[in-house]
Amino acid sequence: MALAVMTAKSRIGFPLVVTLGMAAAVGGALAFEHIGGYIPCALCLLQRDPYYYGIPVGIAAIATSALGLPAWIIRALLAVVGVMMLVGAGMGVFHAGVEWGFWEGPASCGGGGAMTTNAGSLLDDLNAVHGPSCTQAALRVLGLSFAGWNVIASLILAAIAFVGAKRA
Repeated sequence: MALAVMTAKSRIGFPLVVTLGMAAAVGGALAFEHIGGYIPCALCLLQRDPYYYGIPVGIAAIATSALGLPAWIIRALLAVVGVMMLVGAGMGVFHAGVEWGFWEGPASCGGGGAMTTNAGSLLDDLNAVHGPSCTQAALRVLGLSFAGWNVIASLILAAIAFVGAKRA
């Protein structure tokens, strides 16, 4: 019994780290938006989806590990998280390419007016006001935009998930 408890504790590390990492990454994006005032473009919002879907899968992997369920379930869940993070990295590469002008972004990323400040004209402004353009990086840190940093974060999280899947 002690061996089973020790094995379950050792298997929970990778699911816990990758899930906390995903939560930190998307939490950081939300903090930049709501606290920092950076309005995300359409591609920025899409890049959050792998995190939103991956966190519940990561929580399921944590629960599976904690309950001592078969290792193949943990492996499968971590592999799914890894694939989601690779998709997120691909989305980040696409968005960074749009920002650098390597290719065109979707038509929904044209940019436009600012957010409305008049509640009386809110309904009228719904069709006129659009988010920022996907071609302009809101902020660059060490030469990378949010999309570039998402690529790095997603690749690190994918690597953690795949290593965890291999070792589970």
